Amino acid sequence: MPTIPLSDYAERRATLLKQLAPNSIALFFAAPEIHLSADREATYCPDPDFYYLSGFKEPNAVLVFIPHRPEGEFVMFCQTRDPAAEQWVGRRSGIEGAVAVYGATQAFPIESLAQQLPELLTNRQKIYYAFGSKPAIDAQILTNVQQLRRKVRAGIEAPIEIINVESIVHEMRLIKSANEIAILHQAASISAQAHIRAMQVCQPGMNEYQLRAELDYTFLRNGCSGPAYGSIVGGGDNACILHYTENNRVLNDGDLVLIDAGGELHGYASDITRTFPINGRFSDEQKAIYDLVLKAQLAVIDMIKPGLIWNTMQDKIVEIFIEGLVELGILTGNIANLIQAQAHLPFYMHKSGHWLGLDTHDVGQYRLDNQWRPLQANMVLTVEPGLYISANTPHVDPKWYGIGVRIEDDVVVTKTGCLVLSADAPKTIDAIEALMAMSVH
Repeated sequence: MPTIPLSDYAERRATLLKQLAPNSIALFFAAPEIHLSADREATYCPDPDFYYLSGFKEPNAVLVFIPHRPEGEFVMFCQTRDPAAEQWVGRRSGIEGAVAVYGATQAFPIESLAQQLPELLTNRQKIYYAFGSKPAIDAQILTNVQQLRRKVRAGIEAPIEIINVESIVHEMRLIKSANEIAILHQAASISAQAHIRAMQVCQPGMNEYQLRAELDYTFLRNGCSGPAYGSIVGGGDNACILHYTENNRVLNDGDLVLIDAGGELHGYASDITRTFPINGRFSDEQKAIYDLVLKAQLAVIDMIKPGLIWNTMQDKIVEIFIEGLVELGILTGNIANLIQAQAHLPFYMHKSGHWLGLDTHDVGQYRLDNQWRPLQANMVLTVEPGLYISANTPHVDPKWYGIGVRIEDDVVVTKTGCLVLSADAPKTIDAIEALMAMSVH
């Protein structure tokens, strides 16, 4: 199974250091542990930027980057080894592991940060830090800066500027390495198997949560840490709720079920949506809407290559949807006027997709200099058009009610086009019906 080698983290740190100004310092703080109740803790999730630069998954840690520092440019503060504590909560790398395994040139106990931070900030003109994300740490840094400013008569210089380091790291994260793409591909392949499993076991009378259980089982059985986000399993009208996560209703004969779910592998997310008939056969109305969504998705995927302007994908989906909805009699009027009036919004109210990586909705700007950005090779994105006709949709023939269809794939931009990472998940009507005819029941 693909992984990120430690050498990749070292290359990322080197790339970051090259972009830092002289006489500066960059600080990254690990995500906090979250206590849900007196005796219940959430599964620890590393801060993605912190993890991207270090591969370090433990809490209570800080990364410090200081370009051209004689004692070393990469410093870590982390928890020390403690056999008694590790007996209860698991192994720690300690300051020895921070150096030997994770490549720090120096490492110190996390308890010493408060004492050492003023010295590290001394004579640094700029601080690179995600200011505003962790208020308690913001206050600590500002206090240290204010204390240094009081020492100006002693010849000490205090930082005069704080720069949001996310603007650098998030652009780095947007362009994926070969190893990252391999992990994303594997995550998508595992997630495709989860969707296949759900199609195979689905039958009328099941509950939505039973399909979710099949998804989770397949994720974990094949090496994922679990779902990358709250899985959506929506039958019937629930499929028209974009972020439906209750997953506790009965799946009724004759309805569709929409599943938006992906596994997380080595911190990287997959994000796949498939929609299929609960009884294994699409009705004529369901086929009509499904074919329209699939037509839009395939058209966009066929467009993807370096240089394609991001919002061009959305424009193409809207054009196809408006034309199709007019043909089906759901909308009436001049197509150009309907596009101008955004007549698609009652049926399609989101965008064409999003970046994908360490976050499901991954970081990276969609616009540069107030213009939609062009795609570049090794960007990874989702393509996810959808049409939703709930029972609350006005001026629509009731025969369309309860039809919610979204089709979503994970796509990497290549040098000449694109590759669909989640292609193993069936999405044509014939393929879905054939698969469901071979039910595991």
